[in-house]
Parts: sequence; structure tokens; C-alpha cells
Amino acid sequence: MAIARVTEISSTSPKSFEDAIQQGIARATKTLRNVKGAWIKEQRVDVDGDRIVQYQVNLMVTFVLED
Repeated sequence: MAIARVTEISSTSPKSFEDAIQQGIARATKTLRNVKGAWIKEQRVDVDGDRIVQYQVNLMVTFVLED
């Protein structure tokens, strides 16, 4: 039987939502072991004038706890 935990992280990128997700997962896997998946809880953008300047995602990251 496996027991998993879910933790929420926030990640930003000036490029895209996809890049923010990639960066968030890359950073999470540096600290958390046994990451098995994630879902995007929220997405938002920062706007300056008529341009999007920052993409942000809040991720719910699932990882399996070790015995």
C-alpha cells in the first residue's frame, strides 16, 4: 500500500503557462522524492499596459511517501 501527499506550489514564467509548469515541476523534483503527478489548480497573468508580462500557475504536486 502506498501513501501519497499533495503539496501546493506556485511557479512563474515570463514566457508561457507551459514554461511555468515545467519550471515548477523541475524545482519540485529537486526537493521532493517520488513525484508522481500534478494538477494545475489556478492560472493567472500579470499585465502591463496591453502586454502579458508574467504567467503564474499554482500546482498541486503529488508524491509518494517512503517507508
